[in-house]
Amino acid sequence: MNEQKKLKSRLGFILLSAGCAIGLGNVWKFPYITGQYGGGVFLIIYILMLIMFGIPVMTMEFAIGRAAQKAPVKMYDDLEPKGSKWHWHGVAGMIGCIMLMMYYAVVAGWIVRYFVKFLTGAFDGATPDSIGAEFGGMLSSPGINIGYLAIVVVISFVVLAIGLQSGLEKVTKYMMVLLLIIMLVLAINSFTMPGNKEGLKFFLLPDFKRTQEIGIFSVVMGALNQAFFTLSIGIGSMAVFGSYINKDRSLLGESINITILDTFVAVTAGLIMFPACFSYGIDVNAGPSLLFITMPNVFANMQLGRLWGTLFFLFMSFAALSTAFAVYENVIANFMELTKLSRKLSCLICGIGMFILALPCALGFNKWAGFMPFGDGTGVLDLEDFVVSNLLLPIGAIVYVVFCSTRYGWGWDNFLKESNAGKGAKMPNWLKNYMRFFVPLVLAAILILGLLSFFHVKVFGIQF
Repeated sequence: MNEQKKLKSRLGFILLSAGCAIGLGNVWKFPYITGQYGGGVFLIIYILMLIMFGIPVMTMEFAIGRAAQKAPVKMYDDLEPKGSKWHWHGVAGMIGCIMLMMYYAVVAGWIVRYFVKFLTGAFDGATPDSIGAEFGGMLSSPGINIGYLAIVVVISFVVLAIGLQSGLEKVTKYMMVLLLIIMLVLAINSFTMPGNKEGLKFFLLPDFKRTQEIGIFSVVMGALNQAFFTLSIGIGSMAVFGSYINKDRSLLGESINITILDTFVAVTAGLIMFPACFSYGIDVNAGPSLLFITMPNVFANMQLGRLWGTLFFLFMSFAALSTAFAVYENVIANFMELTKLSRKLSCLICGIGMFILALPCALGFNKWAGFMPFGDGTGVLDLEDFVVSNLLLPIGAIVYVVFCSTRYGWGWDNFLKESNAGKGAKMPNWLKNYMRFFVPLVLAAILILGLLSFFHVKVFGIQF
């Protein structure tokens, strides 16, 4: 692989990989699910799940990518035993990245729009009713959804067309540093609010009563799901960055660094939101609407609310765009691997294609609102998210683990040699049976229980 297909620095690799992992799942879902599932209890279990499952599986995805030195669609070709079908997963991973961005880019567009609205003062003097109407009006407008989708797609593919080092790596470095600085400023501001102690208590202190009400099994499964999906493992989005780095550093150490950064952003997002919510008497159990209705209400009641709202949605935009850049890079890498076309031409073709493929989701809240695949209140986004989150990600992770830990795939010894090359923390050999037997069983359980829960299936009298 020539130098143009390499990242310039280790920091670039860490920030790019972290940027892929740091997305709306961190800064949107993590805070409200932590509060709902028992605060500190959930947080402790979540960190354990990251250590037990997230970090080892991420290391395996990086190792496959670095050993193959190819885009995910072709990465199994030289590693799999002759006559085997592991390469089918490379194609499935490419489809997964495409499908993820078919709806993620639409939601990223919503974030960018809210940044623009706060920046221009559109929420000055807003009331709870007007804020709720604003979100509903945005969803019902095909023009707004398509327009901001186009903005996200154009920004992303222009950055990628500039180049791997001078475009993607450089822009992501600056964007991630600014994201962290803005988050720290917002967190410090939240600590000065009158309700900050109650908010921090709700978010960080263990509440066993809340945990008992939900059920410890549900809390553990929720933490495992969140830990697993937050790292974007299973569809090659991490493997592609593994193919862009050399063997100076061991991969377990890099996975740990990325996970720490990912978790820091998720926890800091909670430190921003909950003190603010408690200070202004806003419902902290708002669930998904926490971002688009609850937080704008907080800023509307706050001194200098326009400033803090603008900074908040700027940081949210950076989080959303960092994931868009990373996953679109995966799409570009796969396309170039298959067609041998230049990066610029690939960006043009893929940019147009991804915009067209995202239109059903953009129209799913208005023109195509009658399409309800899972019943009332569901739409195109729910269908696309179901395929990615409930099927492709967990199945892909199982494939990585089995491929790296058994003789039917690449094998444990080959994986260990690749992952432990370079300085840094090493993957211990004694984890072999843990990764070979225990981890696949747990991931299979996540897959099955996630499907049972999604479809509200009752088994042996237990409602999932």
